[in-house]
Amino acid sequence: MKKLSILFIVFVTFISVNAQTKVGDATLPNTVKFNEEKLIINGAGIREKFFFDIYAGALYLKKKNTSASTIAKADETMAIKLHILSGMMSRDKMASALREGFKKSTNGNLKPYNKRIEKFIGFINNEIEVDQIYDIVYEKGKGSIIYKDGVEKGYVTGLDFKEALFNIWIGSKPADKGLKKEMLGN
Repeated sequence: MKKLSILFIVFVTFISVNAQTKVGDATLPNTVKFNEEKLIINGAGIREKFFFDIYAGALYLKKKNTSASTIAKADETMAIKLHILSGMMSRDKMASALREGFKKSTNGNLKPYNKRIEKFIGFINNEIEVDQIYDIVYEKGKGSIIYKDGVEKGYVTGLDFKEALFNIWIGSKPADKGLKKEMLGN
């Protein structure tokens, strides 16, 4: 009986460990649930700047996919999780990075997005701290939502906005080429 108990504990520990992905100093779940839809980790990596780990990022989809274009254009629930690893990431730096990212992902065609970009950035209204987790989620029928530590902060409508938003990380001019490759599972 004692051997069975030990075997059970080892088995449960093994399952628990395998239900997560270690990325730098962050541990990210292999599955998440938004809008009652289960998403699986497609890939994860680190956003680095000047040799500092800024955040761990992961892409979550209904099923694995390596096509950035297909993912960005898809009208289905998906998410990007950002686990902040450095005090170098501030609210102002995140806002600036998002604006720059939108500029690159839309090839400078910001006019149709400007009001929604500013609304979305406005949801990041407190200072960013190490170990905070931001989930950027597209929910079909609702829009692009931002969660901070599991609490919804607000959302912006439009599939076009979602495509531009996700292309910040997985588009042709991503914020970090290495992170894009990792998120796409390459």
